[in-house]
Amino acid sequence: MAQILVTGAAGFIGSHVCDYFLSSGHSVIGLDNFNDYYDPKIKQKNCTELSNQHTKFLCIRGDIRDASAVATAFSHGPIHTVIHLAAMAGVRPSLNDPALYQDVNLTGTMTLFEAARTHGVEKILFASSSSVYGNNQKVPFAETDPVDHPISPYAATKKAGELLAYTYHHLYQIPIACLRFFTVYGPRQRPEMAIHKFAQSILSGIPINVYNHGHCERDYTYIDDIVSGIVALWKADYSYDIVNLGNSHTISTLNLIKKIESRIGRPALLNLMPAQPGDVDKTYANISHAKTTYGYTPTTNLDEGLTTFINWLRENSPEVSV
Repeated sequence: MAQILVTGAAGFIGSHVCDYFLSSGHSVIGLDNFNDYYDPKIKQKNCTELSNQHTKFLCIRGDIRDASAVATAFSHGPIHTVIHLAAMAGVRPSLNDPALYQDVNLTGTMTLFEAARTHGVEKILFASSSSVYGNNQKVPFAETDPVDHPISPYAATKKAGELLAYTYHHLYQIPIACLRFFTVYGPRQRPEMAIHKFAQSILSGIPINVYNHGHCERDYTYIDDIVSGIVALWKADYSYDIVNLGNSHTISTLNLIKKIESRIGRPALLNLMPAQPGDVDKTYANISHAKTTYGYTPTTNLDEGLTTFINWLRENSPEVSV
C-alpha cells in the first residue's frame, strides 16, 4: 500500500479523494490551510469525518506556500504520490485579488514541486481547470487545443501551473499529469458553486443572480467521476500528460435551474444579469484521450447527480426547510 499526500484535503474534491484512497487501504497525509474562502467549519467537518472513519489519515494544518509546513507533511515517511488539489479557486474572486491567486497557485505549487523533487516522489497529479481554454470557439475542448488566451487571473495561474509542471518533469523526470476538471459538483460541494448555491437559494426562497441571462453553458461533472479519473491516472504509467476530466455534456444555466426546481418542487426567483468579466461562455470536454489512454468513463449523468446532491443538501443543511 502507498502513502499519498493530498493538498487541499479538507476541501470538496480533496475530501472525496482522501476517502477513496483511505477506503482502499492506503495511507493519506492531508495538507490544508483551512482558509476562509468559505466557512472553515465545513472543511474541519470533512477532516474530522475522515479522521473518525480511517486510522491511516493524518491531517496537517499548513499552507502550501510555507516550505516548513510542506516539509512537515513530507516528514511522515516516504510519499509515493502527490495529488495537488490546493489552490485559490473561483474565477470572479480572482479578479479582485489577482496577487493572492498568483501567490498561492504559483508560489505554493512551486514550493510543493520542490519538496516532491527533493523527497523523490514517484508521481504527481496536478489539478488544473477547464478555465484554461478561455472562450475557445472550437468545441468540445481537446487537450491539443491552444490555451494561450485565459480570461481571468485564476485561469492564467492554472495554465502557468501546467507549464511549471512540464518544467519539473523535463528537468527531473518526475511523472506529472495535469488534470483539467470541468465544473465538478456533488455532495460536499463548495457553497458558492452554482449547483449548491442555486439549490440552497431555491430551498430558502432567496433570489438567484443569473449571469449572462442564463445562457452560459457548462459541462457539469459528478464528483465520483472525477475521483475515478484521478484514480485511473494514478494507476497508469505516464511521463507528462494533460487530461480532460469532464462529463462531455453541456447545459445552460437556465435549463440547469429548471432541473433543480423540478427536484425541489419550488420555483426559483431569478435575477437575470449581464455576463461577468472572466466568465467563459461555454465549457465542453472532449474526453476521448482520457477514455482511450486511461479507461476513463463517467457514469453519473446530470439528472442522477442532481438528485443525489439535493438529497444530500436536504440532510446536511440546517438553514433550509425541507
